[in-house]
Amino acid sequence: MNKEEVIDLIRDAGYGMLSTSENGQPHVRPMMPYYTEDGELLVALLSRSRTIPEIQKNPLVEICYVDRKMWYCRITGKAKLSESKTHKEILWENIPMLRQYFGSIDDSNFKLLEIHITKVEAMTPHQKQPEIIQFQG
Repeated sequence: MNKEEVIDLIRDAGYGMLSTSENGQPHVRPMMPYYTEDGELLVALLSRSRTIPEIQKNPLVEICYVDRKMWYCRITGKAKLSESKTHKEILWENIPMLRQYFGSIDDSNFKLLEIHITKVEAMTPHQKQPEIIQFQG
């Protein structure tokens, strides 16, 4: 797989399983991150989300995507909470489902998580082992 195929996989799958950790215990939940042209993943969270304190204690995360062909990628990154109005607008415009949860990008319950990608591992069913995909640069 190459970078473009991984980006297509992210966009086609739509949902990824976001993993955080608390006291050594992994916590996984389905999320709908958006991949930006700047190479980051943006995630909308509700202000009461248990994910927020977990990220504040340990910002290291992983998201796993898999599509119908059983192609998969694991994205490792460092997450941070952000107030970026620009990034909230990007999410708002590209994920219409957010309107079910928030009144607008200014809704106080709309929290933004930015994930800086540090490593991408991907594999197709035809490969014998996963490969590291270069995302930086």
